[in-house]
Amino acid sequence: MPKFVMWGSYCQDVLEKRAPYRQAHLDGLAKQKESGVLVTIGPTTDVTKVFGIYEAEDEAIVRQLVEADPYWQNGIWTEYSVQEWIQAF
Repeated sequence: MPKFVMWGSYCQDVLEKRAPYRQAHLDGLAKQKESGVLVTIGPTTDVTKVFGIYEAEDEAIVRQLVEADPYWQNGIWTEYSVQEWIQAF
């Protein structure tokens, strides 16, 4: 199955603004992980960027997952890009 890398950006004051949406966000990610589509995801240490790896049939599935996430829907993630990735090792 193809793998995809997602890079995104967080809004200003993310730690405060994400609070109302955090549990729903984490619950959704846990379901994605359990289903096998989400390999890993997390913020950079300065909490300005998010990085994720997905295994999905196509890029459209990854985009649907990102855009259904409470962080995207509520402006916590402000932009993102998805690229198909070839895992060499």
